[in-house]
Amino acid sequence: MAKEQILADLKTAIETWNIKLVQDATKQAIDEKIPVKDIVEYGLGKGMEDIGVRFDKAEIFLPQVVAASKTMEVALKMLEPIMKAGDGELRGTVVMGTVEGDIHEIGKNVCCAMLRGAGFNVIDLGPDVSAQDFLDGAEDNDAKVIGGSALMTTTLEGQRELVEAIKEIDAPYKAIFGGAPCNKEWCDQIGADGYSKTAGEIVDLVKSLM
Repeated sequence: MAKEQILADLKTAIETWNIKLVQDATKQAIDEKIPVKDIVEYGLGKGMEDIGVRFDKAEIFLPQVVAASKTMEVALKMLEPIMKAGDGELRGTVVMGTVEGDIHEIGKNVCCAMLRGAGFNVIDLGPDVSAQDFLDGAEDNDAKVIGGSALMTTTLEGQRELVEAIKEIDAPYKAIFGGAPCNKEWCDQIGADGYSKTAGEIVDLVKSLM
C-alpha cells in the first residue's frame, strides 16, 4: 500500500477516533517501514491538528478530543518498541501541569494530546502542581519546556512562582503558560518564554523553543 494512503488513513483514524482503523493503519505503516517521525508528524499528528482546529471553532467538544487522543495513544503504544529501539526519536520532552491551587485540567489535557500528536514526549503531572514539583519533573525527565496552566485568576501567581523558581536555580527550562485568565501581557510581565492562547497554538510554540 502506498505510503500516502497509509498516512491518510492514520489521519482519518484520529479525526474519526476509529480505534480499529488506527490499529490497521499503524500495523501497515510498521510493515512498510515508514519512519516513526513520518507516521507521527504526517499521519497521526495531522489528524490531531485537525481536531485542534475543530475544537477551537467549537465544532467538536472535549469528549471528542479525548476520544481522538485515546485513539492516538493506541498507535503510539504500537510504535513504542520502534521508538525505544532508537528509530524515530521523539522531538523532545515537555512537562505539563496545572499550577498549584488549581484543579482544572481540561485545557491542559487537550494541550498534552496536541503535543503528543506532534511527536513530543509529554510528562503530565496533573493538577495542583507546585513550582518545585514542576522543576523535579523537568529534571527527572530531561525536559526542555515546562507548561503551566491556570484556569483561575487566583492561581495565576503560581505561574509567576514557577518562572522565579527556574531563575533562582538558573535552570535551562523554558516556561510557557496558558489558561482562561492568562494572556500575553501577563506572560511578558512575569518573564515567561511563551504564551499559548489555544491548544492549537501550543505545538508551534514548543517547536520554536526546542
